[in-house]
Amino acid sequence: MAFNGTWKIDRNENYEKFMEVMGVNMMKRKLGAHDNLKITVQQDGNKFTVKESSNFRTIDIEFTLGVNFEYSLADGTELTGSWNMEGNKLVGKFTRKDNGKALTAYREIIGDELVQTYIYEGVEAKRFFKRG
Repeated sequence: MAFNGTWKIDRNENYEKFMEVMGVNMMKRKLGAHDNLKITVQQDGNKFTVKESSNFRTIDIEFTLGVNFEYSLADGTELTGSWNMEGNKLVGKFTRKDNGKALTAYREIIGDELVQTYIYEGVEAKRFFKRG
C-alpha cells in the first residue's frame, strides 16, 4: 500500500523527448512538461483507484492487477493493457490502438518519491512526484 496517497509532480527527465516520439505536437509538449499533475492513489488488495488531475483534465481510473483495460492519454492517444506488481514495482504494459506499438510504464517508490518511468520506441522518460 506504499503507493497510497496524493502525489504532486516535482520534476521530469527526458519527458519532452518521450512526448515527441509519442507524436505529441510541440505546443502540447511544452504544456505537458508543465502540467502540474497530481495523482491520488488508493490501493485495496489487487484493485487500484487512481485520480489524475492536471491543467488539462481530471480523470478517475480504476483497474485490477493483471486485468486489461482501456485508457486515453491526455493528448488523446488510446491504449489498452494492464498493470501488474513485480516486487515493489507496478509494471504497466500497454499497446497503442492507433499503431499497435508498445508502451511500458513503471511506478515505484524510491526514497520519499513516486517515480514513473515510461519507455516507448527505445526512449525512456521519468516523472518524479513528492507526497503532497
